[in-house]
Amino acid sequence: MKKVLGLDIGEKRIGIAVSDALGMTAQGVETYARKGEGDAAYIADKARELGASIIVAGLPLNMNGSEGPAAQNVRAFMAEVEAMGLPVIFQDERLTTVSAERMLIEADVSRKKRRQVVDKLAAVYILSAYLDTHRA
Repeated sequence: MKKVLGLDIGEKRIGIAVSDALGMTAQGVETYARKGEGDAAYIADKARELGASIIVAGLPLNMNGSEGPAAQNVRAFMAEVEAMGLPVIFQDERLTTVSAERMLIEADVSRKKRRQVVDKLAAVYILSAYLDTHRA
């Protein structure tokens, strides 16, 4: 298995994680502050820099499994990334940010620090879920 890039895509920030080459673990890379123009190129460049051959993007489905405006925004953004030659797969991300936030609170991480890392941690959760279901 090749490296996989995992993304938690929000309106203001994108959490980025990457797998190891064996597809066993996911490590947080960074939280990227969105700027608008150039965001898709940044993600494509980051994937190439980290040696990822595929991108797994968290898809924010509604609790009933339907797609709302947030999911449509993620699909539109990832279409831009895919147009740059990188294959994209979507992974259900329901409650990943909630889980990440809860874990950070339990670890007694300050509110300011949580804001800086919650998206990166959510990307780790999304990527880990994908790796768990696609492990040989």
